[in-house]
Amino acid sequence: MKKFEKLTSAVVPLSIENIDTDQIIPARFLKATTREGFGDNLFRDWRFDSNNEPKPEFALNNAAYKGKILVAGKNFGCGSSREHAAWAIQDYGFDVVISSFFADIFKGNALNNGLLPVQVSDAFLADIFNEVAKDNKTQLTVDLETQQVTIEATGKSENFEINPYKKSCLINGYDDIDFILSQKELIEIYEENRPFKY
Repeated sequence: MKKFEKLTSAVVPLSIENIDTDQIIPARFLKATTREGFGDNLFRDWRFDSNNEPKPEFALNNAAYKGKILVAGKNFGCGSSREHAAWAIQDYGFDVVISSFFADIFKGNALNNGLLPVQVSDAFLADIFNEVAKDNKTQLTVDLETQQVTIEATGKSENFEINPYKKSCLINGYDDIDFILSQKELIEIYEENRPFKY
């Protein structure tokens, strides 16, 4: 995985609550066996009409919104446990998703795949949407080291929680196997010095 430390970016706002994983990546697109290409079908049924034409009113089709941060309504990633939802968001080009609540399984899948889910308060989420409504170029800074997200236009910031182990993995660009390999020397020392050997 690529390392994540700090990101300053404009955002794509999606002020819809209860976005489930079938809306993020519809089940009919889950046949691939690799992670590539899922971004093409991110929010497929919201982005395109029955003639496969982009719906201009949908945020991801609006040229005014660009950036690596997706800001979504409360209860993002609910529904089925498909890992493909995180793959699709990341493959589309997002590095961070901000919401005031994430479904636990989606949150775990995101962290396992290098996508940072940032959970903020309802009030701070509303502040972000308000600033973006005023200026579509509004930027946020997400600092993983300090666990803080800041609205650049106002300087207002809020801290977010993250599992310390997953934080370390993201900062170092590790998946679970990479982390174990990074501990190889410590494992070897333990094996040499443990009192009971098989």
